[in-house]
Amino acid sequence: MKLALIGFGQAGGKVVDEFLAFDERTDGGFVESAIAVNSATVDLRGLENVPERNRVLIGQARVKGHGVGADNELGAQITEEDVDEIQGAIDRIPVHEIDAFLIAAGMGGGTGSGGAPVLAKHLKRIYTVPVYGLGILPGTDEGGIYTLNAARSFQTFVREVDNLLVFDNDVWRSTGESVKSGYDRINREIVERFGLLFAAGEVDEGDHVAESVVDSSEIINTLSGGVSTIGYASETVDTGGGLLSSFIDGDDFDESQSVNRMTSLVRKATLGRLTLPCDVSSADRGLVVATGPADHLNRKGVERGRQWLEEETGSMEIRGGDFPNPPTDDVGAIVLLSGVTAVPRIKQLQQVAIEAQDRTEQIRTTAHRDFDSLMDTSGELDALF
Repeated sequence: MKLALIGFGQAGGKVVDEFLAFDERTDGGFVESAIAVNSATVDLRGLENVPERNRVLIGQARVKGHGVGADNELGAQITEEDVDEIQGAIDRIPVHEIDAFLIAAGMGGGTGSGGAPVLAKHLKRIYTVPVYGLGILPGTDEGGIYTLNAARSFQTFVREVDNLLVFDNDVWRSTGESVKSGYDRINREIVERFGLLFAAGEVDEGDHVAESVVDSSEIINTLSGGVSTIGYASETVDTGGGLLSSFIDGDDFDESQSVNRMTSLVRKATLGRLTLPCDVSSADRGLVVATGPADHLNRKGVERGRQWLEEETGSMEIRGGDFPNPPTDDVGAIVLLSGVTAVPRIKQLQQVAIEAQDRTEQIRTTAHRDFDSLMDTSGELDALF
């Protein structure tokens, strides 16, 4: 699937930078072009793989390259004002060669959480290809303002994109891990899961062709609205008679064992650590992709895994296929769950937004009452003098 990637804000820019490295390292072929947008000069300079001319600084008249200080309303405003600057970089993208836009943004900061939904709305108004969001939720220990930003941004972002793929930092941070090493590892986790999904179906001349091709239309049909999460599980290939040797067709090939093991990987990917934890049965659509060396993929195992996911979700819209990926030594299963609704983290964010709105109304009401009282007192003092 050919994508035009747009990293918005610090977190979004770093993720897109990592996507470019992953695409080159694995010869994935899914990145057609990449742009980074930010209001902070230092964040753009810190990128390693996004071309210089594709780094767009916005809000110079308002914040002078110093960022918006976690103010996502200001982030939205400067994006509205400077959207033509971003469009100038997008105009260099061969849009006729892409299958979709993907806007990556951290939802807890200011520039990305405020600006990404604004850009998504702008792109959908102009282009006919899908516009997807990749939203990264902050950890609950990062502070109240970041949680509030995420609550506000989520409501807007999910409305403006064709599908919002979500990664929850809260689930992936390790205890005792430094902030830098933690986020570097998390970015790699994000890119591995979403990168393998989007690389599926991008076959160059001389590549292995999948028995059951997963092409861009399968992914697009699965991402037809709502919120999505991804699971991934893998096992190292053992050709010496070990755990996964039965994936290989040969004299000692045990098809039933191979089918069971592939189904097990699908179950592990689904019931293990998802990018956004949810009740699997609430998914409206799904996609199962087996990935790894072609000789180690079993079509019946993929189909059995797809059928199992169909039973777990109760949905008839569960697609499946395989993605031969020779450079890796692992056989894996990617599970995309789309249109999920039973998500505790989202319910928490919605509650935060409601409480914040109530507090804002209370503060506003109190401020008006205090002001009126002050004016009445001022009038009484004027009468005395």
